Amino acid sequence: MKFHRLTLLASLYLTVAMSLVAVLFDYSHSTAVRDLQGFYLALAACIVVIFVLNYVILDFLFNVYGKKQIREISTILPEDIVPESENLNLHDLQQRFTELSQKNATEIDTMKEMETYRKEYVGNVSHELKTPLFSIQGYVETLVDGGVENLAIRDKYLERIQKSVERLLNIVQDLEMINQYEYGEISLQISRFEINGLIKEIIDLLDLEAERKDALVQLQTSNAQIYVNADKQKISQVLINLISNAIYYANRDKAQIIISTHILKNKVLVKVEDNGMGIKPEVLPRIFERFYRVETSRNRKEGGSGLGLAIVKHILEAHGENITVESVFLEGTKFAFFLERSAQ
Repeated sequence: MKFHRLTLLASLYLTVAMSLVAVLFDYSHSTAVRDLQGFYLALAACIVVIFVLNYVILDFLFNVYGKKQIREISTILPEDIVPESENLNLHDLQQRFTELSQKNATEIDTMKEMETYRKEYVGNVSHELKTPLFSIQGYVETLVDGGVENLAIRDKYLERIQKSVERLLNIVQDLEMINQYEYGEISLQISRFEINGLIKEIIDLLDLEAERKDALVQLQTSNAQIYVNADKQKISQVLINLISNAIYYANRDKAQIIISTHILKNKVLVKVEDNGMGIKPEVLPRIFERFYRVETSRNRKEGGSGLGLAIVKHILEAHGENITVESVFLEGTKFAFFLERSAQ
C-alpha cells in the first residue's frame, strides 16, 4: 500500500479531534449532565463540535492538497495561466481554464471566418481578372490566326484589347487602393473647397454616360455656394462612384439622378438619389462589401471592378464620417453622407 503523507496527517488530526470530543462528552455525561434533557443538549453540542472540526480540518487539507496539485500542474502550463508569483486555488484555476477555452474558441471562429473570407476574396479576384484576360486571349488568337491581315478586324480587335487592358489596370489599381484603405494607409490632403462646384464638374464629366442612358442628372442645393473641409480628390472619387452607379442602374424612362446639398449646423449633408431599379432588402446590408454586386451580369458587362462602394465607405470613414443607404426595390436608391462645413 502506497504511503500518503496527507492521508496520515488527516488521520492524525481527525483522531485527535474525535478523542477530544469523546473526552468532552464523557465529562459532560458524568459530571455536568443531571437529566435526560441535559444529556441530549450535550450530545447536540458534541455533534456540532465534530462537524466544525471536520469541516475546518478537511478544508485545510483540501486546500493544501489543491495547491500542491496546482504547483505540479503549473510546471506544464503556460506562465500566463499560472504565474509563479500568484497563489491560486482549484476554483481560480478552473476559471482560468474556462477563460482560456472561451478565448481559444473565439480565435478559432475568427480564423475560420478569415479563411472563408480569404477563399471568397481569391475567388472574386480570379473571377474579375478572368473575364478581361479571356477576352484578350481570344482577340490575340484571332489576330495570330490571320485576322491581322484584315485591317477592319485588326483595328476593331486591337481597340477591344486596349479596353480589356484598361479594365485590368483599373481592377489592379482598385485592389491596391482598397488594400491600403483597409490597412489604414489613407493619407488625406484636407483643404477648403466649394462642394457644389465639384459636383457640377463631375456631372459634366459623366454627361456622355448619362446621355447614353437617357438619364437626367441635376444638382439641388439650399445655398449657391457651400464650402467644406475635406480631401477634394478623394471626395471627387466618392461622388464619381455614387453618380456613376446611379447612371448605370437608371433602367427606366425619364430616369432622374438628383444630387442635393444642405447645410445642417457645422455639417454639410450630401445626397445622391435616383429613381432606378432599387436594391432588394435582403442584399442591402452587403452592398459595401468588396466585390459584392447587386446585379452581377449587368455590372460585369459595364466593366466595373465591384470595389467602388467599398472604396467609398473607407474614404468617408477616413474623414470620420459614415455613408448611409436607403432603397425601395424597383423605385430607387438614396445614398447620404456628411462632410465638415467650412466657414465662408
